[in-house]
Amino acid sequence: MPLLHDRYPELRDTLPHLSLGAAPTPLRRLPAFPGAETEIWIKDEGVFGDGGWGGNKVRKLEWLLPDVVRRGRRTILTVGGLGTNWGLAAALYAGEHGLATVLALVDQPVDEHVRAQLDRLRNSGATVYFTHTVARTALSVPGLLVRHRTGWTPPYLLPAGGSSPVGVLGYVEVGLELAAQVEAGIMPEPTHIVTAVGSGGTAAGLALGLALAGLRTCVVGVVVNDKLRLDQRGLLRAARRAERLLRARGACLPDPVLTADRLLLVRDQLGPGYGHSTESGRAARTSALEYADLELEPVYTAKAMAAVLDLDRRRVLGGGPVVYLHTDGPR
Repeated sequence: MPLLHDRYPELRDTLPHLSLGAAPTPLRRLPAFPGAETEIWIKDEGVFGDGGWGGNKVRKLEWLLPDVVRRGRRTILTVGGLGTNWGLAAALYAGEHGLATVLALVDQPVDEHVRAQLDRLRNSGATVYFTHTVARTALSVPGLLVRHRTGWTPPYLLPAGGSSPVGVLGYVEVGLELAAQVEAGIMPEPTHIVTAVGSGGTAAGLALGLALAGLRTCVVGVVVNDKLRLDQRGLLRAARRAERLLRARGACLPDPVLTADRLLLVRDQLGPGYGHSTESGRAARTSALEYADLELEPVYTAKAMAAVLDLDRRRVLGGGPVVYLHTDGPR
């Protein structure tokens, strides 16, 4: 049973959930990085997911797929970059449950990872359109909704990353899960949890979940995407929409739940733009592999770890303990 259902039993009948992985995900302290003063822990979301892909996107699909079925839709229409982890996870898990997926893909730098991901997308069963730019993608959506109707029923439309109010609940759940791990004595209460921000749903959900659990932990979102508007105000708005959804479905929540000091965004790891590697990210990848036997990818996780190490150097983290959220889950 998800922790949201356990904590708010009134949601069991109004907010369906589909288990797609084993929880809780591991939480452990990383070996010390040279020169780092902060105690760094990892919550490894990369191992989450029982299907052909893992990571943070699968957490969102646990709530999204039941909502697709509840609304009587047979197809998901969503968007992403050429190397989209979200689109691949959606296609694979939706396909396992008898649903079709249509993807509109925006250009990003093509490297070995993107080429491999495009091969996976072609083999996933998804219908793929190369729409190239954000503007052209937005213009294409009405036509794709018509083209991929089932009878008169349009597809279930999702934003990039699955970061709708329902999708955000995946990381509300993880915030509650981390709090339960702290309560169980696995680690002390963290001062910060650091995650990459590509669409915002993971950071927004964490902020709400941790607040509901009563932790004072600040979410640090490392912006890695310049194709979407990502700022503190927008992410807090996403969290509050998820809060309103929980209330609308019957959950009795404290008021107010969320304050602005719950969420800090940093933008200095983006580099030239979405999908571009950075010098600090490459250094973080090397250090993580050498000292922690941890493999990072250049678009999200390397930049998040680079932010952890940079914030430590600048004494922003106050000694921690700090949780690095590992979101990448190739299979």
